[in-house]
Amino acid sequence: MKELTKAEEQIMHILWEIKSGSVNDIIKHYREPRPKYTTISTIIRILETKGFIGHKKVSKAFHYHPLVDKQIYTRILMRGILAKYFGNSLRQMVSFLSHEKSLSVTELEELKNIIEEEIRMQRQL
Repeated sequence: MKELTKAEEQIMHILWEIKSGSVNDIIKHYREPRPKYTTISTIIRILETKGFIGHKKVSKAFHYHPLVDKQIYTRILMRGILAKYFGNSLRQMVSFLSHEKSLSVTELEELKNIIEEEIRMQRQL
């Protein structure tokens, strides 16, 4: 799966949120100054070519919808980051994030609970 540019990701996030919409619907979800219709239309064509979105004709307008699930794209993107920057070491990635973000005790406890739950589930297999 191809990586998306920042502009393509913005449109995908909007479509994941609204599920389906026209170019004008997508533009309405941008903050000022909003991009031009032609800019969004061009990026949408690129996303269609990449296989990320599809369209249906509704009245006189095309409505676009995601073909790639947000969770699937996120998983692929995170695996790439893990491999590219952390040598596939989840421990290194978590260590980096915990030091970089200065996690609170509450956040660290939440992470600990997630890990403990995963350990319990792994032991049941």
